[in-house]
Amino acid sequence: MKKLCVYLLLFSLPGWAGASEKAALPTPATGEVTLPLAEYNRLVDLAAKSVKVRELPPVPYTIKRAELKLKAGSASVLGTIALDGEVFSRGASKVPLTSGMTILDAHQQGKALPLEQEGGMSTAILPGAQEFAVQLEAGVPLNIEAGRAWFSLPAPAAGSVRLTLTIPGDRTLVRISPGLITNRKSENGQTVVEATLAPGQTANVYWATREVAPPVVPKEARFLCDVKTLVSIGESDLRVAALADVNIVQGEAQEFTVSVPEGYEITGASGATVESSELQGQTLHLRLSGTQRQQQFLITMERQLTAGKADAPLISFNHAQRETGELLVESAGAAELTAKESGGLKRMDIKEANAQLRSLARYPVQAAFRYHRQPGETPALALEWTRFQDTAVLAAVAERAVVTTLVTVEGRTLTEIKLTVKNQAQPYLKVALPQGASIVTAEVAGEKVKPVEGPDGNRVPLLRPGLRTTEAYEVSFVFMHSGSPFARKGGSELDLPSMDIPISLLQWEVFLPEQYRVKDFGGDAIAMNLLPTLRNVSVSENEGLDQLALFVPGVAGQNANDRTIGGPESKPTVWLLPGQIGGVVVDPQGAVISGAKVTVTSIERGTRKTAVTDSNGWWRVSGMPSGTVKIVAEARGFKSAVYSGTPYDAAHPSPYRIPLYVGDVSTTVEVTSAAPLIDANGPFSNTNGGGFSVNGIRGRSDDKEKDRDAKKQAQQQQAASDNVFNLQKKVAGVLPVRVDVPRAGTSYRFARTLVLEEQTKLTFNYRTK
Repeated sequence: MKKLCVYLLLFSLPGWAGASEKAALPTPATGEVTLPLAEYNRLVDLAAKSVKVRELPPVPYTIKRAELKLKAGSASVLGTIALDGEVFSRGASKVPLTSGMTILDAHQQGKALPLEQEGGMSTAILPGAQEFAVQLEAGVPLNIEAGRAWFSLPAPAAGSVRLTLTIPGDRTLVRISPGLITNRKSENGQTVVEATLAPGQTANVYWATREVAPPVVPKEARFLCDVKTLVSIGESDLRVAALADVNIVQGEAQEFTVSVPEGYEITGASGATVESSELQGQTLHLRLSGTQRQQQFLITMERQLTAGKADAPLISFNHAQRETGELLVESAGAAELTAKESGGLKRMDIKEANAQLRSLARYPVQAAFRYHRQPGETPALALEWTRFQDTAVLAAVAERAVVTTLVTVEGRTLTEIKLTVKNQAQPYLKVALPQGASIVTAEVAGEKVKPVEGPDGNRVPLLRPGLRTTEAYEVSFVFMHSGSPFARKGGSELDLPSMDIPISLLQWEVFLPEQYRVKDFGGDAIAMNLLPTLRNVSVSENEGLDQLALFVPGVAGQNANDRTIGGPESKPTVWLLPGQIGGVVVDPQGAVISGAKVTVTSIERGTRKTAVTDSNGWWRVSGMPSGTVKIVAEARGFKSAVYSGTPYDAAHPSPYRIPLYVGDVSTTVEVTSAAPLIDANGPFSNTNGGGFSVNGIRGRSDDKEKDRDAKKQAQQQQAASDNVFNLQKKVAGVLPVRVDVPRAGTSYRFARTLVLEEQTKLTFNYRTK
């Protein structure tokens, strides 16, 4: 074996030096040592190794056990908590002891121990590298209900938690969850329970007791009321729509009572929390299903007119602490109105009136008032009017506007406005777009046209080459608005442009992305479910002669924009507003009959109205009072049809389907029962008008079925309509910039009547789901 001779100093070999110290061997003299190469390499490796660093403990402290000894009193549970543990680190450490309890005192080895509060946790600073024993005096509140007492006990995060609980009563049955009762005994009229608790969890301890909690006397409901009233003077009746905002400031209200003026008939009472309504004498009872602090109700009523004067009614909520309100008066047609106010009623500018109240108006508002009802005074308004014959002066009018708005997550909006226009000679529609908006595309009667940008606004053509018609046709345009991006929560505002032709009815569907939850809608438009009854009737040849469906405007699966009959997918629509009566005239094969003359006569009042069906077989007259009517339909080449004794409700009009049979025009087929009414609940099968209610909706006896239908209808009303999907397709590849059009979301529907050169605004609050 080859050897290597080196000179070594023993103090340069740590391993040898340590071994010498341990064995206490004498140090050899310095000299020459001969080692094998393997031994030399081993000594070099030992000298290169670093000294091991002492590792820190994995946790700075631990609580080994906790002993809780508590006693229940009349209002609280008091006792001691003994905690044994150990601190492993060398320095002082913060040791969390317990939370959710009221600490009365703390000791360690007979000395007071200061505690700190950190996030609801009682913490002690204890010296390191030693064991500790802490004793706490603590308590928790005791809850006593009818026949039961209970309290919540947060168990410390220790290795084991033991509880000894003393409660009053002999052989009282105690329950602990989570936890395990290990021993139970009774002595001296008390029950002592020993249990093991789950460390770090809150245990619920409860037991039966003979003490009965005193009943809570309900507080008297106190509320403030603001009533916004619209009075509409018709040709033969006076209608009232009252939008009431009730703010409950004390207690809970399960029912409101409303005083109804004499001579008026309640035609509707609705609201988000109204469970049922009942009229008893001159008092309307509104029973509620919720306990919201803010309530909103829409109450409508009407009465017949026999002269050119009447007192404007003001409904009153009984027992209101304060009642304020506004009153608007409108008149159908041309009339000169004289109003004399009294009892605290004060005039105001029409522009100062509430936006929601003005959105209910269908005719120009002629007078506006406000009031603050004081004790001992009753606001009153005496009205007198003189009517004048109407004269057609409008060059163009829009019967209906269907608006669809898509809101993107970037805050941009895409809005399509479809107008059903009757145009005499007006070439352009002047559109005042919101700032930052631009028109993307426009169409007249199904063909694209080019918008024009003028110095005072944009213009959309109302006519195009080759269009010659006296019937209503459709004009549509799409505009884009940049807007502002959505945040996690906040508020937003949507605007529709003002247009220089009057719009009888504007329907607005707003489609918002599904990740946003919205509430607190406001602005000029009103939610669709608060409007008076609007009915849209659709008929299709595929559905057969007698299967006509009633649907809510804009619901998915129903296309409210198809205006012709004759194809498999054609669905004509008939709109009926309160006070109108109308329907469709068909032959035995279900084809519509144009040019048919329909005469409607009120049997009680003798009022007579005449209409002629258009090219789609529609007919409609206005100003008919409620009661029994006689309907006569005549057409060349068909037998005349007479329906006597047909019931009609002006507040809830329903459309009628009138079949005519081939024969001599001089021949009359008289039907003694009511005209066929289009039913909303399924296929129409009655030919003699029997088996339906006044408003055309059949009753159902099964309450569960009603609830299912109501939920289904609510889901349908929030589903996107065909207008949304059609707009998504229309703007694909047309927009000047890339816009992420939402594909999934929720639709909200609003309406406004009689819009003339006014912007329609909608505000809402939102937050991310």
